[in-house]
Amino acid sequence: MPIVSTGLELLLQHSHPWIEGRRLGLLCNPASIDSRYGHARDSLMQRFPGQLKALYSPQHGFFAEKQDNMVESDHMTDPATGLPVFSLYGETRIPTPAMLDPIDVLVVDLQDVGTRVYTFIYTLSYCLEAARDCGRRVLVLDRPNPVNGLQVEGNLLNPQWASFVGRFALPMRHGLTIGELARLFNVHFGIGCELDVVAMRGWQRAMWFRDTGLPWVAPSPNMPTPETAAVYPGQVVWEGTNMSEGRGTALPFEICGAPYLDTARIQEALAAEDMPGIVLRPCTFEPTSGKHALAPCQGFQLHITDRDRYQPFLTTLQLLQAVIHCHPQDFAWSAPPYEYEFEKRPIDLILGDAVIRRQVESRDDLAARAQGWQQEIQQFRQVCEAFFIYPVR
Repeated sequence: MPIVSTGLELLLQHSHPWIEGRRLGLLCNPASIDSRYGHARDSLMQRFPGQLKALYSPQHGFFAEKQDNMVESDHMTDPATGLPVFSLYGETRIPTPAMLDPIDVLVVDLQDVGTRVYTFIYTLSYCLEAARDCGRRVLVLDRPNPVNGLQVEGNLLNPQWASFVGRFALPMRHGLTIGELARLFNVHFGIGCELDVVAMRGWQRAMWFRDTGLPWVAPSPNMPTPETAAVYPGQVVWEGTNMSEGRGTALPFEICGAPYLDTARIQEALAAEDMPGIVLRPCTFEPTSGKHALAPCQGFQLHITDRDRYQPFLTTLQLLQAVIHCHPQDFAWSAPPYEYEFEKRPIDLILGDAVIRRQVESRDDLAARAQGWQQEIQQFRQVCEAFFIYPVR
């Protein structure tokens, strides 16, 4: 039995003053479920008959069927209900006034994964801005941060490198729920929408997703399990390189590699590094799609042995540095475009600052650099405390 009740389940139980008699829109995807796998769309229609007027979808589409990086989804009609589905990752990523015209309140029920570059949170931010401009309200139904709400890791985004994979100065692993992020965006970053959050019951900041008892449905095609989310704050970095991040395999982000990789040399180069909580096991895989499709890749599977000591961002940066050192002729950074940025390097957008790339390239002591992020992380954490819904125990 789940020990956590999501915002969706509590809204269905208790309603909300903004709901009664209002026209509702729902921003959702297949992960918008209750503890019995019932979808939010169906639950809201049953609980509030005749009020749901429109649906909205984030990146990857209403059915989470689309792949990564500018694979757009079209507007459509939901075949189950006949409701319009407005794509927020297609001709526009910002809701237009016409899209919000059918509704009074936009209900947001999305499963975030706790990492700065996951675009759902920026779709949320654009919805807050559009709702403010159109006089609509936004009601966020909160869900767990699957990689817990205590651990924060990485450099804060440099605004010079802002993009759709990083609009605001967040660290790579932010330690907030999507409801807390909505509050942070709305107040600290000055959006000023009429916003409320239906908080969870029973969630504590130290919880990982597996601790909640809730079912997991992939929020995007390459986020199949909570374990994927645990490695993602680091392994997403491979998207900015010619290394496979495991797309086109059964273990996206949990494995990485390339045809040119010499795993023994990489392990030797990493021998002096402290990489707690993780085992890098050499493996061979053959992606069915994406980078190096149908080519045997040498690489590693990441096995988490101590989730509370593992530092995903630093670990992958150390692995990346070793790959660059061992394979300077074969390794390459990916070229634009990436998430609608056509000039800047994808890796700099992902890392949130070109300085980090240069530190990796120059063989800086990355563990020491990570220690240098602690002051800005602490300042970020102090700002966030004002927007916590769930106290630190």
